[in-house]
Amino acid sequence: MTRPAAIATVQIENERVRVTEWRFAPGTETGWHVHPTDYVVVPMTTGELGLESKDGLVMNSLQAGVSYTRVAGSEHNVFNDGAAEFVFVEIELK
Repeated sequence: MTRPAAIATVQIENERVRVTEWRFAPGTETGWHVHPTDYVVVPMTTGELGLESKDGLVMNSLQAGVSYTRVAGSEHNVFNDGAAEFVFVEIELK
């Protein structure tokens, strides 16, 4: 299933980090991608986002301000099938 793209706005990019705000209107997705570096996600809203990976589909309950991290090489598609916008900030460590 192809959904419209979520909106990514790069806030900071330098030799050490890239900070991107992601806004997921209902029904949007990132599209399949691979993270080349370790990264941290800081949810700005509370709700659920879906995560498709080669291992299957997972629904993640996220809480505003409760961060998590992933290692380089993570391949997935993130999507919002909820009724409200979901926002998070992604900090990629170069």
